[in-house]
Amino acid sequence: MLRHLIVIVTAAILFSSSLTLAESKKPKPPDKFPPSPLEITTPDPLSPRSPKDKQPLTLEEQQKLEPALDALNQEAAAKLQAGEPEAAFEIWNRELRLRRFLGSLAEVQALSRVGAIAWNQNDSQEVQYITQRLQAIQKQTQSQKTTAPIDLKLWRSLGEAYQNVRSSKLALEAYNQVLLVVRQQQDPTAVVEILKTIGELHLSWFDYRKAAPVYEELLSLATSLGQGVNQVTYLQRLADIYEQTNQPQQSLNVLNKLAEIYVNENNLTEIPELKLAIASDYESLAKKDRNFLPEAFKNYQESYTTAWQLQEYVRAGEALQKLIALYRSQGQVDEALQSSQILVQTQAQAANFYGMMQAYDQIGQLYVERKEFPQALTAFQKGLELAQQLKHEEAYFTGQIQKVSKANF
Repeated sequence: MLRHLIVIVTAAILFSSSLTLAESKKPKPPDKFPPSPLEITTPDPLSPRSPKDKQPLTLEEQQKLEPALDALNQEAAAKLQAGEPEAAFEIWNRELRLRRFLGSLAEVQALSRVGAIAWNQNDSQEVQYITQRLQAIQKQTQSQKTTAPIDLKLWRSLGEAYQNVRSSKLALEAYNQVLLVVRQQQDPTAVVEILKTIGELHLSWFDYRKAAPVYEELLSLATSLGQGVNQVTYLQRLADIYEQTNQPQQSLNVLNKLAEIYVNENNLTEIPELKLAIASDYESLAKKDRNFLPEAFKNYQESYTTAWQLQEYVRAGEALQKLIALYRSQGQVDEALQSSQILVQTQAQAANFYGMMQAYDQIGQLYVERKEFPQALTAFQKGLELAQQLKHEEAYFTGQIQKVSKANF
C-alpha cells in the first residue's frame, strides 16, 4: 500500500515538473505586426547626415539627395512592373526613410504616392506602415501649431495622402483643419475648394447625412456669388442626397429650385424627369397627408405633357404609368382608363409594342373592375394580337378572354 502511494506521488511530481519545463520552453507569441520598415535607423549610404541631426539640409545637400531619391523611385517602379512587388516596396521604403531629410511636405507627398500604389496592389501591411507614418507627422505638426503658423500645403497634402490609403476619417480631420484656417482668412475660393473635397469624400463613403450640410453651404455660397452653373451642380447633388436618405420634403425644396432655374433658362429637356421626381416626392408625402395628392397628380401630368411636346415618348409613357398607378390607388377608375387610352397612343409613338400590350391588359382589367365586359373583351383581344406578334404572353391573354367571355354571357 505504501509502495503504491509512493509511485503515485512520484508520478505526480514528474508530471508537474514536465509541465513547468514545457511552460518555461513555451515560445513567446510573435508581435502581431512586425516593426515598420519606415522606422529603421540603420545608417544608409545615401544619408546626408545622422538622423539625430535635426538641422535642415543645405541647398547643396538637397540638390545631391533629390536625384538619388528619384532614381530609387524609378528603380522601385521597374521592379513592380517586372512582377517583383516585395523588392519594389523594399526600395520604396528606403526612399521614404530618406525623404524625411527633405522635410515634412516632401515626405508626405512621397508617402501619398507610394500609399496609392500600395493600395492598388492590395498590400494592406504597407498601407498600414504609411498610415502610421502619416499620423506621426500629423501629430508632430499639431504640436507645433502654437509656435508656428499653419502650413496649409502640408495639411492639404496630408488629406490627399490619407485619401490615397483610404483613411477617410483621417483625411476629413486634415481637410477640416484646412477649412478652419481658410475660413479665418476669409478666402471664399479656398473655402469652396475644401468644402467640395469634403463633400465628395463623404459621398465616396455613402455618408449622405454628413454630405448634405456641406452641399447646402456650397449652394448658399454659389447663390451669393451668382454662380448659376455651380448652383445647378449643387442642387443636383442635394437632390440625390435627399433621395438616398428618404427626405421627400427637403428633396422637394431642392427640385423646385432646379425646376425654376430650368424654366428660366428655357431648358425644357430636363423638365420631364424633374417633374417625375417632384411628383414622386409629393406622392410619398401624401401617404401621411392627403393634401399633397393634387400636387402629385399635377406634376405627373406636367411630366407627361412636356415629354410629349419634346417627343420623348418613352419618358411620357413612364409618367403616364405612374399617373395611372396613382389614380388606381385612389379608386379613380375613370381617370385611370382615360390615361391608359392615352398610354396606348404614347407607346405606339415610341414603337414600344410590349408597352402597348401591357396598356391593353391594364385597360381590360379596369373595364373588368367596372363590370363592362364587352369593352374588357375588346381590350384583351387587342392585347392578344400584340402578344401573338411578340410571341409572348399569348396564353395569358387567351385565358383573360375566356374568363371575360364567360362573365359576359
